[in-house]
Amino acid sequence: MEALTDLHAAQPFWIWLALGVLLLAVEAAFSTEWLLWPAVSAGVVAVVTALGLPLGFLGEVALFAALTVAATLLSRRLIQRVNPSDAPDINSRDSRLIGQRAQVVQAFVDGRGRVFVSGSEWIAEIDGAAPLAGESVIVEGFEGSKLKVRAV
Repeated sequence: MEALTDLHAAQPFWIWLALGVLLLAVEAAFSTEWLLWPAVSAGVVAVVTALGLPLGFLGEVALFAALTVAATLLSRRLIQRVNPSDAPDINSRDSRLIGQRAQVVQAFVDGRGRVFVSGSEWIAEIDGAAPLAGESVIVEGFEGSKLKVRAV
């Protein structure tokens, strides 16, 4: 333990910088989204120690902890403001199709046909009057890989 405290006393900047780089490397490798702000906080503490502010080891650890908590909480608030939870998931292609206009490419028989929407063909189901090929329908929902549509 004495060797560690002696190392910190001699080179606090490099200790904090190494910790920040290590945390950033782990974040980049695993994309946890939890280690970015501790890595930034370690970098800030490294800069503070390079400026020669006499915080001592416990003061540096307290500053690191406070910066990590503050940055994490502020980033979560910012992310929630920018990406509201009720916004459709950009990775969920099916849910983004709801409300879009589709073109019938294969006429509906017994309520089943094919439509073209968002650059590809989909199997579709319709209740009621079936439109002819070339006509438009509106996507109302989906069930697995099958779209539920209605006539325009």
